Amino acid sequence: QVQLVEPGGGLVQAGEALRLSCVASGRPFSSYAMGWFRQAPGKEREFVAAISWSGGTTYYADSVKGRFTISRDNSKNTVYLQRNSLKPEATAVYFCTAGRGRVVVTNTTAVSSWGQGTQVTVSS
Repeated sequence: QVQLVEPGGGLVQAGEALRLSCVASGRPFSSYAMGWFRQAPGKEREFVAAISWSGGTTYYADSVKGRFTISRDNSKNTVYLQRNSLKPEATAVYFCTAGRGRVVVTNTTAVSSWGQGTQVTVSS
C-alpha cells in the first residue's frame, strides 16, 4: 500500500502560478505511475495529469494542456504539478494518486491509492 501526503495548496490570484507536491511512501516509488485529479464544488472528480513510472511520458486533460506540467523526482519520492496562468475555474480540491504498478493513471479505475487532497482557490 502506498501512502501519499500533499503539502501545499492555498489561495492564489488569477494569472499566478502554483506548484503542488506529493510525497509517497510504502512501495518503491519508481515501480508505479502517478497522477493528479481534481474535484470542483458541485462537480465530479476529474483527471488532470499523469506521468509514467520513469517520468518519461506525461498525459494531460485537454483543459490544462499548455498550462500545467506534471513531473516526478524518483530520488525524493515526490511528484509535482506546476500550474501556470491559473484561472478561477481551477479552484478545486486536488488529489495525488498512485497507480497499480506501471499502468498509466488517467482514470479513477487505475488508481491504487489517493492522497488526502489539498484545496486550491483561485480568486479573480
